[in-house]
Amino acid sequence: MLIGEIVTLLRPHQYIKNLFVLAPIFFAGMAVDIHLLVQSLYAFIFFSLTASSIYILNDIMDVEEDKAHPKKKNRPIARGSVPISAAWITFSVLMTVSLLGSWYVSVNLTYVLVAYILLNFFYSIGLKHYSILDISMISVGFVLRIFAGSVVIETPPSMWIILMTFLLALFLAFAKRRDDVLLACKGLKTRKNINGYNLEFVNAAMIVMSSVIIVAYIFYTISESVQVRLSANYLYLTVFFVIIGILRYLQITFVENNSGSPTRIILRDRFLQLIVALWALFFGFIIYGVRLL
Repeated sequence: MLIGEIVTLLRPHQYIKNLFVLAPIFFAGMAVDIHLLVQSLYAFIFFSLTASSIYILNDIMDVEEDKAHPKKKNRPIARGSVPISAAWITFSVLMTVSLLGSWYVSVNLTYVLVAYILLNFFYSIGLKHYSILDISMISVGFVLRIFAGSVVIETPPSMWIILMTFLLALFLAFAKRRDDVLLACKGLKTRKNINGYNLEFVNAAMIVMSSVIIVAYIFYTISESVQVRLSANYLYLTVFFVIIGILRYLQITFVENNSGSPTRIILRDRFLQLIVALWALFFGFIIYGVRLL
C-alpha cells in the first residue's frame, strides 16, 4: 500500500511537462538518429526523476498549506498516508539516481539538472511567496527542460523555441493562479502570494500572453532563417492549430473555470488533445515528411 502511495507522490501524470525535453530534437529538423533519440529519452527520464524529487520536496515543505487546500489535501503526505521520513528517503534516492545517471549520459545534462534543482530549492524556501516572481520561476523551469534536451543532442536551442516555451509556460502558470484566485474569492486562501493577484489582473495577463504567443509563433513560422534551416515553406499552416488550441484553453479557463491543473486538462480534454496531435502531425510532416516525397 505504501508503495502505491509513494508512486502517487511522484506525480507521474506530471511527466507530460517533461516532453519539452524532447522538443529540441523534434524542432531541429534532423534526420532520424537513433543515438540522439536514445540520448533524448535518457534526458527525459532523468529530468522526470529530478522533477519527482522536487515534487516530494514541495509536498514536504507545503504540507500545512496543502491540508487546507480542497484538492491538495488528498496528496499522500498531506493526508498522512506517506510518513515524512519515507518521503525524505524517496527524495534522496531519486535525486541521487537522476544526478548520477545524467552524469553518465552527459555532464552538461547534470549541470542543467543542478540548475533546475537550485531554482526549485529557492522557489520552495520562500520565493514562491512573491507574486510574478513565482510564475516566472516556474516558466524558467520549462526553459531548462529545453536546455536539457539540447545539450544531449549537442545542438543549441533556437531563440524561438526558448521564447515560445517561456511564454507558453507563463500563460499556463497564470491560468493555474487564476484557480487559486477563485478559491480565495470563496474564502479558501491557499497561497501566501495570492494577495498579489486578482481576477482582473490574471484575466488581462492571460489575454496578453495568449496574444503574444500567437504573434511570436506566426513570426517563427514565416522567419526566413527558420524556413531555410528546416527547408520548410509551409509552417505557417500550423498557426491555425495554435490559435484554436489557445482559444480552447481560454474557454476552459474563463467559461468552465477549470484551470487548476494544466496537466490534467491536457490529459482529459479530448478536443485539446486532438488539436495538439494534429499540430504535431502537420508540423512533423512539413519538416520531415515532405523530404520523403
